Amino acid sequence: QVQLVESGGGLVQPGGSLRLSCAASGSIFTINAMGWYRQAPGKQRELVARISSGTSTNYADSVKGRFTISRDNGKNTVYLPMNRLKPEDTAVYYCNLAQLGMDYWGKGTLVTVSS
Repeated sequence: QVQLVESGGGLVQPGGSLRLSCAASGSIFTINAMGWYRQAPGKQRELVARISSGTSTNYADSVKGRFTISRDNGKNTVYLPMNRLKPEDTAVYYCNLAQLGMDYWGKGTLVTVSS
């Protein structure tokens, strides 16, 4: 079993920054991918950023240049510093771990960008 615990969400003004963290525990295999997805009210869940255990990354076009995903394999933790936040970034952000054909999800952390 795998557990994912997210932290770092909150309320921030437009143009501000937040840093999300997600720590994975349990049966973690060496080869996996970790990432962040988000779901805004009335919209489908979408990929924000993803990083493999080999540290290759991919991003949604809407966050390129503003968000940077990284990971600490020794701690099974993934980080997402988010800069120049916009109101349209408001959503619940979910941590994801994919390994051996299985997807695991955190409970989500709310990010609200508003003045």
